[in-house]
Amino acid sequence: MGWENIALGDFCEVIAGQSPEGKYYNDTGDGLPFYQGKKDFGSKFIGEPRTWTTHITKEAQAGDVLMSVRAPVGPINFATEKACIGRGLAAIRASEKVDRDFLFYGLLSKKNEVSGNEGAVFASINKKQIEAIEIPLPPLPEQKRIVAILDEAFAGIDAAVANTEKNLANARELFESYLNAVFTQKGDGWVEKKLGELCGFVRGPFGGSLKKSIFVPEGYAVYEQRNAIYDQFDEIRYFINETKFKEMSRFELFPNDLIMSCSGTMGRVAIVPEGIKRGIINQALLKLSPSEEVMSSFLKYWMDSEAFQDALKMHSGGAAIQNVASVKVLKEIEIPLPPTEIQEKVIEQIDAMLEQSSCLENIYQQKLDALAELKQSILQKAFAGELNTLPDKEIEEATA
Repeated sequence: MGWENIALGDFCEVIAGQSPEGKYYNDTGDGLPFYQGKKDFGSKFIGEPRTWTTHITKEAQAGDVLMSVRAPVGPINFATEKACIGRGLAAIRASEKVDRDFLFYGLLSKKNEVSGNEGAVFASINKKQIEAIEIPLPPLPEQKRIVAILDEAFAGIDAAVANTEKNLANARELFESYLNAVFTQKGDGWVEKKLGELCGFVRGPFGGSLKKSIFVPEGYAVYEQRNAIYDQFDEIRYFINETKFKEMSRFELFPNDLIMSCSGTMGRVAIVPEGIKRGIINQALLKLSPSEEVMSSFLKYWMDSEAFQDALKMHSGGAAIQNVASVKVLKEIEIPLPPTEIQEKVIEQIDAMLEQSSCLENIYQQKLDALAELKQSILQKAFAGELNTLPDKEIEEATA
């Protein structure tokens, strides 16, 4: 095909970001827009600025390709105006040898291959490594022809992605709507009970009780917020010895207890399953031990519902990070409670609805994965010199 692999540094200028001191930042529009990393990235163009700086360190220009160089490494966007860039970004400025959109697509095709240096905190890539990335570079007319094909192909794929994402969100909203309706419509035999009347409450120990210096390689598990947030109990990072465990026995977890995250990502609930490793909760968790009046699954579904989540937010404090302000207040929240036999039926119905919703979500997620793979496949063909025409059949099948 007569294409030549050329290192990025031979036909582009790479500008590594550098963050100004925080005292120069503002949110009033003074100075240049400041971007620190990829949090403001869109699908192709960076979003509106939220921070400005009056002290300019490293500058990107409109049309530069911005690359995330720290956690994660590789995502790219176009700069839309002159801006100051921090340590999490690099600006890649095209020369007259390369069409900017061709450069963008070329870097997009390399995203999965770009790897950084694994550090203690971040995976990163430096200026020298970016300059060493090789991209096949045909003559400018060929670059523009390929860009035109990719623009058309990606427009169809992006439309399908947007539609699928909407369907995925609708599937999730359908279940949430059903869940909320269960606890608002209620029925005969339902009564209002205070949460404190139905559960034992144990808030995790103060942080000083579980300093990292006391942790051991093996022993009794210390369960964290991540176990509640992701509803999993297999990945344990910290352990304590038997002596410490006995000292903190009131914080021990038992099957059918519920744990709830109490700060940051607040209000996420998981049921403790049978067969977990014996252990305790840490300071960021609340343990609820249901009485015989309420089934664990019924309680979890109610705590996942809008009624409880809204009440939780109302009684939570914290300026930057929300946290559960008082267990005493939580005990006063009222839960609609039917007899046990009705609880069982409600659980069965919600389980069935959740299964249907999960099936739909899996279908839509698989389609999103297939569309992402199609994009990458088209890019690989383009930069192997094999994209002569628009791959209509592949696009039609993937977007149907």
